[in-house]
Amino acid sequence: MRHLATTSANLDDTKVKGWDVIRRVAPYLWPQSEPWVKRRVVLALAILFTAKLIAVTTPLFYKQAVDALAPDGASPAAFLGFGAVGLTLSYGIARLMTVGFQQLRDVVFTPVGQRALRQLALETFTHIHRLSMRYHIMRKTGGLSRVIERGVKGVEFLLRFLLFSIGPLILELLMIATVLFFLFDVWYLAVVFVTISLYILFTFKVTEWRVKIRKIMNEQDTDANQKAIDSLLNFETVKYFGAEKWEANRYDAAMAEYQKAAIRTNYSLAFLNFGQSVLITSGLVAVMVMAAMGVQNGSLTVGDFVMVNAYMIQITMPLNFLGTVYREIRQALIDMGDMFDLLEQPAEVQDKPNAAALDVTGGQVTLQDVAFGYDAARPILKGINLTVEPGQTVAIVGSSGSGKSTIGRLLFRFYDVNGGAMKIDGQDLRDVTQESLHAQIGVVPQDTVLFNDTIHYNIAYGRPGAREDEIIAAAKAAKIHDFVISLPDGYQTSVGERGLKLSGGEKQRVGIARTLLKNPPILLLDEATSALDTQTEMEIQAELKAMGQGRTVITIAHRLSTIADADQIVVLENGIIVEQGKHDELLAKAGRYALLWNRQSEENAA
Repeated sequence: MRHLATTSANLDDTKVKGWDVIRRVAPYLWPQSEPWVKRRVVLALAILFTAKLIAVTTPLFYKQAVDALAPDGASPAAFLGFGAVGLTLSYGIARLMTVGFQQLRDVVFTPVGQRALRQLALETFTHIHRLSMRYHIMRKTGGLSRVIERGVKGVEFLLRFLLFSIGPLILELLMIATVLFFLFDVWYLAVVFVTISLYILFTFKVTEWRVKIRKIMNEQDTDANQKAIDSLLNFETVKYFGAEKWEANRYDAAMAEYQKAAIRTNYSLAFLNFGQSVLITSGLVAVMVMAAMGVQNGSLTVGDFVMVNAYMIQITMPLNFLGTVYREIRQALIDMGDMFDLLEQPAEVQDKPNAAALDVTGGQVTLQDVAFGYDAARPILKGINLTVEPGQTVAIVGSSGSGKSTIGRLLFRFYDVNGGAMKIDGQDLRDVTQESLHAQIGVVPQDTVLFNDTIHYNIAYGRPGAREDEIIAAAKAAKIHDFVISLPDGYQTSVGERGLKLSGGEKQRVGIARTLLKNPPILLLDEATSALDTQTEMEIQAELKAMGQGRTVITIAHRLSTIADADQIVVLENGIIVEQGKHDELLAKAGRYALLWNRQSEENAA
């Protein structure tokens, strides 16, 4: 199978080594840490060998039964002491045992395949969550989910057919070839050899051609799925602009391209199947003609003729299977190529070897000459120096694009700084584990996104394993408890996709309750009320202020009225701090902050 060496198997035109993909999958068959998997694999192979041995001897019973029934046939007791009826029953039992052992093999191996599928799915899912914010912003979620779905589904197939198709096929062909050589002559073996060789060559060549068509079909499938998911996620926007027909046309255009590729795939499959049938039938007819001539000249019996036919049909079945297996393995390599490419994507932000857990003693946050840009050609922060003392509330304000939210992302270590350092209680964030860092910081974002589950689940997400009374206490502190218990299903009320069944204020309160339950020493409020109406904002501000008591709070704000009582206000412009101080001090300076304050005051008055 030299054609497996290299294939354009993934969806971004990068070459993928076929054997490399197989080597990635093979360890799931033979894990060092789980002996039960090895035992099942060995047992499945033993059952497989037994099934093939019975399958190869079955036509012998058929031959003897036919000879015993022939008018001038051999004695009914000529084979193992069985008569014609006994031989026929033995033939039926042998066929039944062959099928039975094959099914038993599947029963034994199924837990191995399902375990492999589960482990690889978990490995992929976990790795995706380790990838950087940059990767997830650039990658389309719908296309990503489709690649994972197809790749994981290909795992069990590839494992099963590596173990139960390629090796068993070779074993069965060798057994049948041996029988033909010793019971007949070398010419029968030669015809079978030529037939198999031409069949394999034809199958591999056409399948390589079909791989390119399959690749195009997968690309169109991914594109159509992405358009559908994008449209559904933006359901409200589609409705606002009356764009249902536009979205339907976009989706239909993508499906039309998929349809063209799918038709070509089916046409090429029909060509492959017909070509395989021509080769198999030609080999079968040639061997049967030779056997018929042998019966006519008396060198073979009618039973021999029947046995040759049975063996050729027995060869035909695994050869047809080979065509299917090879096609499916190549298609599995296509589907798995992108998934393994995803697994090989390095995480941009990684823990250092033997990184220590973050030890928060007070909650001091320090930015030392921090420089950062999402793109090297476009710096966002340009040497920021800032210290937030334990228990202090610091507000970061500035115009859009000044770098406010970037500081929050760097604090949570979605990205690493390009220059300088960010520290908590003197510990560089790059020197501690991400898990311990995330555990110490609570975030209330501008738009709280909820899971499509219950209110109870979304609040409890702040600290899995929290007691029921703790969850209710957090809800009460966030002023959401009374609203929840007024609902027919109470805390078991579903919030819908992204929490759309709740109002903006209700979602925000659930988010606050979730963060309160987490109980972090450092709090990041990333424009937590800017998406709310004034009345709701005023109500929630009191809850946010209460939540900040005893914690270090960094507030990224757009509405300056919400941060007037902050211990320190930092004004950012073009990635640098242009002003810093308390509200009254900054107004007295009549600088950038005063300008922003006056502008917003005029807008509110209007």
